[in-house]
Amino acid sequence: VQLQASGGGLVQTGGSLRLSCTASGRTFSSYGWFRQAPGKEREFVAVIRWSDGDAYYADSVKGRFTISRDSAKNTVYLQMNSLKPEDTAVYYCAAKYGSSLPSPRFYGNWGQGTQVTVSS
Repeated sequence: VQLQASGGGLVQTGGSLRLSCTASGRTFSSYGWFRQAPGKEREFVAVIRWSDGDAYYADSVKGRFTISRDSAKNTVYLQMNSLKPEDTAVYYCAAKYGSSLPSPRFYGNWGQGTQVTVSS
């Protein structure tokens, strides 16, 4: 099973990016996005339940980021709007079976990460 993340880049404050995460080989119950800034621990961003699209977000991104999925493409997206310099990090997608959980320690399947840099 592979998770392939893409879509990162350099954007100015207030700009937008859309990250994609495509799973090959199988479909999981929950998909999450996490991020890790230099010198910081990996933190939760958003998670979505594949069956019904139920999602929830970290407070820091609520109202700015939207997680969604496309069943036909077996892909999960993270639409990021109104980006801030503090959103700069490597973003990882992850997947698991069972409940949608916000802690990275519950996820055993990880993509390779994609860099998001927001300039001020």
